[in-house]
Amino acid sequence: MSAIPACPQCGLENTYPDGALTVCADCGHEWAAGDAAAGSGGGTVVRDVNGNVLEAGDSVVVIKDLKVKGSSIPLKQGTMIRNIRLVEDDAEHIEGHSDRIRDLVLKTCFLRKA
Repeated sequence: MSAIPACPQCGLENTYPDGALTVCADCGHEWAAGDAAAGSGGGTVVRDVNGNVLEAGDSVVVIKDLKVKGSSIPLKQGTMIRNIRLVEDDAEHIEGHSDRIRDLVLKTCFLRKA
């Protein structure tokens, strides 16, 4: 339809140019025109709440108490999640386990790199 690329973060096509940047009206993500082409070939970059890049095998710390579906044990603030796995094509989630709860899928907005 148009020459404006889809948003690299959410994948939707509701984007518009704003000076030197391209902006997604749905999620608010902004990027330079050259960044979209470079970012799509490199894969998904997963970042923690502070903006640090997370990679498979890293350790992260939970920054607030979280209720865990299917478990009566909450995930407390400061809990260490070791040896994380990245979810393919999803920059907002990681997989891992704590000492007491196995097979967790956690949002990166509640994690910081250890």
